[in-house]
Amino acid sequence: MSRIELRGVSKSFASTPVLNGIDLHIEAGEFCVFVGPSGCGKSTLLRLLAGLEDVSAGEIEIDGVLVNDLPPARRNVAMVFQSYALYPHMSVYQNMSFGLQHRKLPAAEIEARIAEAVRILQLDGLLQRRPKELSGGQRQRVAIARAIVRQPKVFLFDEPLSNLDAALRVQTRLEIARLHRALGSASMVYVTHDQVEAMTLADRIVLLQPLAGRADALSVAQAGPPLELYHQPANRFVAGFIGSPAMNFIAATVKSLGDGMVVADVHGMVCEAQLSAQGLTPDEPVTLGIRPEHVLLGQGTQQARVCHVERLGELSHVYLDLPGSRAPLLAKSPRDDIAIDDLLPFELPAQVMHLFRADGVAQARSNAAAAGAADPAAAAST
Repeated sequence: MSRIELRGVSKSFASTPVLNGIDLHIEAGEFCVFVGPSGCGKSTLLRLLAGLEDVSAGEIEIDGVLVNDLPPARRNVAMVFQSYALYPHMSVYQNMSFGLQHRKLPAAEIEARIAEAVRILQLDGLLQRRPKELSGGQRQRVAIARAIVRQPKVFLFDEPLSNLDAALRVQTRLEIARLHRALGSASMVYVTHDQVEAMTLADRIVLLQPLAGRADALSVAQAGPPLELYHQPANRFVAGFIGSPAMNFIAATVKSLGDGMVVADVHGMVCEAQLSAQGLTPDEPVTLGIRPEHVLLGQGTQQARVCHVERLGELSHVYLDLPGSRAPLLAKSPRDDIAIDDLLPFELPAQVMHLFRADGVAQARSNAAAAGAADPAAAAST
């Protein structure tokens, strides 16, 4: 089994902190994705797991073994790089077999491992080609196959799809998902800045928040299943990062508090949020949040003017001008008859509203809303 434990792991380059006090537990067979904006330490954390960088503090344990002082070759991990890192003068077969031959494995075992990797990644007919004769997607599959034949306990992927075009990214993403299912007990740790990759591949997402050079800054914004981060963000950073297009944020002031209900004022417009009122006070400045797909157009008592429309075929992105708000309110709609300057009624359902206090922390849902939190779309229609 290939459990991974990180206890208080920190990394600094000279006097600049990059990662600070990270505690993580990755189960055997789990597909864990590190996601976050550029510069937040995703690749550095992966390199610490691989042994390519030394930790400044804390402990890393793989399969029950403390690996802080072990070199990369003894950690039984395989890393797939963004740049493929194939030997250009070797054929595909030679790229895959080189490491196994160096370990002096029997020829029959080498053949069996390569045959299995070829089957999983559909590399038939490519074994005698050199990297320059392959497409970008084929090169990436060869790089993954080279990792598979090692039969490691842990696979580490460092933005493996970022050099591929959109169509190849989707295809290769499916292949990586199939690979995870086929390999079973091997853990996978995957680094990306693309939240679509994170949402579609991960069993669990670890969202890293930039430290901005501060040793006391938060390093892990939230860790959990993809839909938990999407529907129950711990803070405004998570809510704004996860989801495309991003969550709408609306500056507001607490107007009144009830039992499991917060009433807020948005420049004269009343908005309700089915949330716990604990800790809030009247007249407190807050930020309301709502996902674009939860804004209901064509119903409700509020009205706003359309300032822009993006027609995407399956649905349209409709931008509404809210009086006193700096940013327009974005809604998703299947309608294709909406035009700029239309005056549309809309509703912001209380069941799917989020609220963030001045420090960015999300207000907890009330007990009544918690049951519907897993299916906000259904809650919004009630």
